[in-house]
Amino acid sequence: MTTTITGAFASMDTIRNTMDDLLACGIDREKIFADSENNELKVMIPDDIEIEVTKIIQRHKPFDMITHHR
Repeated sequence: MTTTITGAFASMDTIRNTMDDLLACGIDREKIFADSENNELKVMIPDDIEIEVTKIIQRHKPFDMITHHR
């Protein structure tokens, strides 16, 4: 299954820093989407790395985070 994690952040700078951390841990760039209009970051990942990715996103202190399982 696939999980989509969406984090809402206060700034695009924080989103870029979060993206850098996700890329550094091996997440494919094609699986990371930055929405500058809503200051959201979406990451589509396999279920087995959900906990690791959630921890990375939480380190950057999103003010909201939603997880969808498909």
